[in-house]
Formats: sequence, structure tokens, C-alpha cells
Amino acid sequence: MIKLHDLAPAAGATKREKRVGRGTAGRGGKTAGRGTKGQGARDTIPLGFEGGQLPLVQRIPKLKGFKNPFRVEYSVVNLSDIEALASQGVVVIDAEALKAHGLVPKHGLVKVLGNGKLNTGVTVSAHAFSESARAAIVSKGGSAIKLDLPFGNGRPPAKGNAITNR
Repeated sequence: MIKLHDLAPAAGATKREKRVGRGTAGRGGKTAGRGTKGQGARDTIPLGFEGGQLPLVQRIPKLKGFKNPFRVEYSVVNLSDIEALASQGVVVIDAEALKAHGLVPKHGLVKVLGNGKLNTGVTVSAHAFSESARAAIVSKGGSAIKLDLPFGNGRPPAKGNAITNR
């Protein structure tokens, strides 16, 4: 049985720390690997100092991150939502029917995802479908109609203004 005091790192996995500046007799003594004279030989250089040049920390922008102005954002509708509409008697489900029942906002693109079960065959029109959602709709005898994007097949117009889109 192995005990806690028997544990040790593998041979060659650890290396002794090089202790410098311990007198002229020791290895790395006297100047301790810092060369001779000058600013680098002393301990007065702050971390990140670049010799008077504006440091990297100050050169990079304060606010991090990037928001793609051409990102295509969809309003998500799950199969469980479509099943709830179908149980109310709605057979053709499109963006207008989803807006009328408060499932998607007034403007925007609609994407159907495959979360939930579908029990009846319905006709669903949306701008995008996940593969599982399309397969579930077709397997129940319904049809998944992909609508054209309002900006064509290219990328959408950039959101924001002249400052945000640089």
C-alpha cells in the first residue's frame, strides 16, 4: 500500500533552484549574472519598464474585446414552443405567427432549434434551422421552409456608427 510520505516526483522532473549572489566562491557570485554596472545591474527597474518608451500596458486599449459589427443575430424558437403553438391549432407557423404569440420580437431573424419534442406535422417558415430541428419537423410529416435573409447571401450591413466600425 502506497502512503503519502512515499510519494515523490519522477527522477529528473525537478531541478534545484539556481541560487545566485551568495559570495564570490559560489557559482553566480559577485555580479550574480547581471553583468557589470549600468541600470540592469541594479534593482531599480520597475516591472514592465521599457527604457522610457511608453510601456505595453499603457499602449494597449483600456476597453478590451471586439464586437463583430457584421454578426448575424437570430431570435431563437425551440421545437417545444412550436409544439405549444401546434396544440393550439396553428398549422402554418411563420414569423408573423410567432410574433403574434409573443415568442419573437417585432423585428429580427428567426432560428428554430431542436430542443423539445414535436408530435404533429406542421409547416414552419424561418430564416434558419438547426439540423436536429429540421430532421424532427420533416420526420413528423411537416415541412421546414427556409426564408431568404433580408440582406441577401452576403454579410449584413454593419451595426453601429462610424466610430464603432473602425
